[in-house]
Amino acid sequence: MYKFEPLIKQMIWGSESWMISGVENNETLVANGSEKGKSLNALVGELKEKLVGQENYERFGNEFPLLIKFIDAKRDLSIQVHPNDEIAHKHGKSRGKTEMWYALPSAADAKLYCGLKQQITPEEYKAMVENDTITEALAQYDVKEDDSFFIPAGRIHAIGGGCVVAEIQQTSDVTYRIYDYKRKDKDGNYRELHTEKAAESIDYTVLPDYRTAYTPAKNEGVMIADCPYFTTAVYDLTEPMVLDYSELDSFVILIAVKGEGTIKANGEEMAFGKGDTILLPATTTEVVITGTVKFLETFV
Repeated sequence: MYKFEPLIKQMIWGSESWMISGVENNETLVANGSEKGKSLNALVGELKEKLVGQENYERFGNEFPLLIKFIDAKRDLSIQVHPNDEIAHKHGKSRGKTEMWYALPSAADAKLYCGLKQQITPEEYKAMVENDTITEALAQYDVKEDDSFFIPAGRIHAIGGGCVVAEIQQTSDVTYRIYDYKRKDKDGNYRELHTEKAAESIDYTVLPDYRTAYTPAKNEGVMIADCPYFTTAVYDLTEPMVLDYSELDSFVILIAVKGEGTIKANGEEMAFGKGDTILLPATTTEVVITGTVKFLETFV
């Protein structure tokens, strides 16, 4: 089991804690055990399929495929979109970005944008950015604890001030900024917008609801996301549970979002409570979790 030293990033709108990252020049370092101080991608290069799984190693090589963050937004983030892999490659990036949010306790008035609520064309989109009305085309949600939003590449989105979320995403830091409320940075300059690249990347499909519908349950895994880039379930435990990974050809990341307990795997035992993010290698066959703890489980 591996824990990592988080990377804390102060942003114009709040802060991000990168808990597990293989992003170039932003790699997290192992915080425990004999591998302490080693970067995540170096660990992948050393252990290969024993860490990430055979198919994942063939697919991603020595770059770890997921980035795990906690985001604490004090102010609204910019309206943005991420490209898919094809468009990202076109612009010289290694991959696009599909992601998901899981809401933690947030401010009572916290809101976010996710998806289009009305049909617009690329030309109308550009005009709405220019005349400061683009938010009128977006679906807005009040945010409450345990809400989940899946954000495939191409879906316009933005976290609002007061939101606190756990984010699971492809290992990619490519973002096309659509609109930033005409805010200026510390030097008095507007932040760069990527209007043309965003217009190319946006999926203009309108859906009736973008919040993930799921029924919470105690002491069992409840699926909240399943896509080619990650599969995520939420567990709300009040009694001990054994997780069987003997047939899974992937690493597993467990992200504690509430409560506390212990986790036993591979002959080790460690505390597992709110904020802890643990990477289990693909060789893990069985995990025992005790305590009263809610956590996300994600793998590729």
